[in-house]
Amino acid sequence: MHTGREAKGRHSSCFLRGYTLIEVLIVVTVLGIMGAMVIPQVASADSLRTRAAVRAVIADITYIQSDAMAFQRGRAMLFDVATNTTLGLEVNGPVLDIENDVLFEPTRASGRLELNLADATFGLSRLGSVNIDGGNVLIFDEMGAPVTTPQGNAPSTGGLIVIDGPVDSYWLRIDGFTGHVTSGRIDPNDPAG
Repeated sequence: MHTGREAKGRHSSCFLRGYTLIEVLIVVTVLGIMGAMVIPQVASADSLRTRAAVRAVIADITYIQSDAMAFQRGRAMLFDVATNTTLGLEVNGPVLDIENDVLFEPTRASGRLELNLADATFGLSRLGSVNIDGGNVLIFDEMGAPVTTPQGNAPSTGGLIVIDGPVDSYWLRIDGFTGHVTSGRIDPNDPAG
């Protein structure tokens, strides 16, 4: 004869079972739908981070041009593709001194007018290419006009900067006469780029 406890243990163990195939398929389907909703959001976040990098570079270019006019002193911005950084400089002679002439910017953690596109804020953005008068330095004279050399007066021909992100790429065009910056998204389907 069985006691109540033994019967209860046997009775409850017969109701223990695994998941049915239908239940597993429903869970997998729901997870698949949720994943399909999240993946575009991640791609959108990457695109937003690349756009933030573009806006930050444009803001720094505008800042150094305004600073040149405000203080009536030459200013420059160095674009270093290898280190994925930009650096704002004072023009204090015919040669730029990247050690001693870095522009002070109190709102930045480093206190310097520099931008590191490898920062998490900008995701995986990179300086893809830089061509400003055949080089990688944008120089403004004391009146805020783009010029080809520090303390020179030869007008710039302008330039093009490409910023690449994990999802899309953008171009920044600097007008050689005014220094005005325009930007746009590079269409991957356009063979002209």
